[in-house]
Amino acid sequence: MSVHYTLNPRVFWPLVTGLCITIVCLYHVLRGGGGAPVEPHDGTDCGFPLLKAAVLLLLSYVLFRCRHSVRQRFLPQPSRLGGHPATAPRPYGEPSLSILLESYYEHEVRLSPHVLGHSKAHVSRIVGELVRAGRARASPGPALGGTLALGFRGDFIQVGSAYEQHKIRRPDGFDVLVPLRLPPLVALEPRGLGAEPALAPALRSCFVCALKAPPMSSGGSSGNWLRDCKPFADGFCVDVRGRRHLSSTLVLRWFQSHLQRSLATVRYSLEERCRVSLTPGGLEQPPTLHILPCRTDYGCCRLSMAVRLIPAVHLGDGAFLVAPPPPPSIAGSLSELPGGLRPEALWGVNTARQEQKLLSWLQERAPPGACYLKCLQLLKALRDLGARGLDSVAANQWARLLSSYVLKSALLAVLLREGDLAQDWDEAHVSERLEEMVQFLRDCLLRRRELYHCVLGPGGAVAEVGPMPKVLREAVPIDLLVAFDQRARELAAARLLSTWRRLPQLLRAYGGPRYLARCPPPRSPRTQGFPEYDL
Repeated sequence: MSVHYTLNPRVFWPLVTGLCITIVCLYHVLRGGGGAPVEPHDGTDCGFPLLKAAVLLLLSYVLFRCRHSVRQRFLPQPSRLGGHPATAPRPYGEPSLSILLESYYEHEVRLSPHVLGHSKAHVSRIVGELVRAGRARASPGPALGGTLALGFRGDFIQVGSAYEQHKIRRPDGFDVLVPLRLPPLVALEPRGLGAEPALAPALRSCFVCALKAPPMSSGGSSGNWLRDCKPFADGFCVDVRGRRHLSSTLVLRWFQSHLQRSLATVRYSLEERCRVSLTPGGLEQPPTLHILPCRTDYGCCRLSMAVRLIPAVHLGDGAFLVAPPPPPSIAGSLSELPGGLRPEALWGVNTARQEQKLLSWLQERAPPGACYLKCLQLLKALRDLGARGLDSVAANQWARLLSSYVLKSALLAVLLREGDLAQDWDEAHVSERLEEMVQFLRDCLLRRRELYHCVLGPGGAVAEVGPMPKVLREAVPIDLLVAFDQRARELAAARLLSTWRRLPQLLRAYGGPRYLARCPPPRSPRTQGFPEYDL
């Protein structure tokens, strides 16, 4: 990603004015300090030229800052009645959408690669020490010495938009997978739930993991194996259809307590660099590690950051099982599962490694200056602009329907469908490609087309990302938006189109460099739910 630096007039011109005044003062001081003071012939004060020069410089700076107000106050304005006359065209035309998008991208969307690089390095050091301490610390497992308990594998995997070059605004949020180590006597038998007809559509993308004997222990009797791994099964598993299944809820509970103990081990060594705290997770999100810079830490680009630590069970070939996201409608969906399923036994799948390989494969094929990642960043900014004015419930539903993962999957689907990144994906066609993405998302929301997983779905790039576990290759492809009802999808599609049509006005209103900090709240009350729009 190329780095562009822009001049800030609010800093540049006061600096130039102060520098000129300093030079004038220094000149008069050096001129008067060369020898005995010379009396003026006409009796005038020698300090007047210095004062006059300083006053003239300050007056020039004030006139420069107020030039727009002076122009509007004293110059004649064209008559607004009856429109502009044909013989007097407007002195300045309205900027095009491409210019507005570029200005908005530079001021509000694009991250500084320098700040992002320092933030990622700082997060890597802190999380690395925490994970290493968690691996070295013996887990108080149910068996002697913790041999049948979970443990940290010792490494961590950086995932998310910050490591895929499409994060926007501020580098203050990161996602990290923490792989867990299973005991040697325990192996998993994962199974997808996509073929369960009685299961709610929101849960068909989940998996369950039954315990089984590892290959090296298959020669022994099953009774001895069940007796040996009983402490692990009692602490981390639940019964589903007569078999012991690994529980995501129990694993997350152990993970949080083990993180607290590991953090207590390294907290003292981190006090000189930062202050760290851990927020427990729940159904909505995993545990979050908050990193606050110390007052005595003068390192470059120190920011307050939140790192989501996601416990992950290795499935094979770089794929992991993680806790599943909560469905859009929790009431009645998790309490009554058919077929004896239990919500604690459900797992989601994480293929961040494969998605990173897919993005690297696209980057190798793309010509220099391809704008597909820039379009994804602007699409996220468009989503954030569309959420303005919504109440908390509607804003949460809007954010889940158009989550960053959904937007990234839509972009990858469009790129894989076209196949040729050299055609119309350069910087000159950003607005056209962004409009194409909005239309694609509208069709997906209105069920005119389906949005599948970029790797696991039909037409995905499995061959380009390397081998995949058999259970994922054989999984039934599920639409990413199937969990949402038709009414919510139609309202989201209508608001997306309305936001796109009003995008020039929104960019003019909120496109200033400081609108995030000083934008006033809307005068009208918040919209209750999605407003009605014509599709």
